[in-house]
Amino acid sequence: MKIVKYGTPILRKKAVKIIKIDERILKLAESMISTLNAAKGVGLAANQVGIQERICVIDAGRGDKKGEVLCLINPEITASEGSIKFEEGCLSFPEIFAEIERPSKVIVSYKDLKGKDKEITAEGILARVMQHEIDHLNGVLFVDHMSKIKYILLSKRLKALEKETKGK
Repeated sequence: MKIVKYGTPILRKKAVKIIKIDERILKLAESMISTLNAAKGVGLAANQVGIQERICVIDAGRGDKKGEVLCLINPEITASEGSIKFEEGCLSFPEIFAEIERPSKVIVSYKDLKGKDKEITAEGILARVMQHEIDHLNGVLFVDHMSKIKYILLSKRLKALEKETKGK
């Protein structure tokens, strides 16, 4: 699978809820995990690979041998608390990083690959990655959370990336 870059319209579209978890969705999840691993990323939403469905994969334990890849279907943040600033990047924004303020703790409800309803309370990097990927599924990009000053400082690079993407 190819990761789409900033300027690709699907990144601004809200993903569609998955009604049935069938073989196609299982294969999609598997392909997304392979793509995430190849890119050495920590999270990937379906719209980042050109698919407008509400599924994301997260490996916040990257570098930790015990790290398990989470596959979240139809994830929703049901509660959040606290606030923390931390630098973020995104596979759809190569070599662009910015300090983003987000809640430090979230509760996320989702379905797993077996269709079971799940809920997870996350803090630290896992909470941050979940929020970032769920934002993607809602058509929200991490640049939308940047300070105005940071956005202005990066605007040339963002415009160049958008131009490069649209030129393909």
